[in-house]
Amino acid sequence: DVASPEGFAHAPELVLSFYNRRRAQLHTVQPNEGHRLIAALEADYAVTVVTQNIDDLHERAGSTNIIHLHGELLKARPAAGDGFIVDWPGDIKLGDTDDKGVQMRPHIVWFGEHVPEIENAARVVLQADLIIIVGTSMQVYPAAGLVGYADDSVPVIYIDPKPTINHELKRRGNIHTIEMGGGEGMKVARGMIPSLIGE
Repeated sequence: DVASPEGFAHAPELVLSFYNRRRAQLHTVQPNEGHRLIAALEADYAVTVVTQNIDDLHERAGSTNIIHLHGELLKARPAAGDGFIVDWPGDIKLGDTDDKGVQMRPHIVWFGEHVPEIENAARVVLQADLIIIVGTSMQVYPAAGLVGYADDSVPVIYIDPKPTINHELKRRGNIHTIEMGGGEGMKVARGMIPSLIGE
């Protein structure tokens, strides 16, 4: 009802209200230790964060190179056409339109929509020397399939309290699972990186 183009067409006020509440909640939370430890890797490595999350917690933690696969809660775009994407930290209301009179909507990839950043993410994975997967079930596609773009020799660290080894991970030989939360797991992963990339 609140995460599809059909839902928005049927009940736009309900959808806008749902995301307005999420946006207000976002202003009340802070990055956690996992976010900060990921950002800290940039001091020593070229890091690209590919996230399914729609929040700005990676940015606030200090990460500078981020691909948001599923959009960004603090941005908006016209509900039709290939309009511009704009920063939008407050509420989106019915009647908020672009300069052509098209209703604005959250810049979120809804069910049934194309994931515009998937090609950029795949290119990053193709060039990666190491992949760290943090806090995901590996069940949401196409994101869960991105690891399949990496060469089989590229080591993968998978951090999750209950890791799910999906098809793409199952066929890899160089995977290291850490059954912890993001913060604790990133501490362990940080110590593993030099040996995994041959430093």
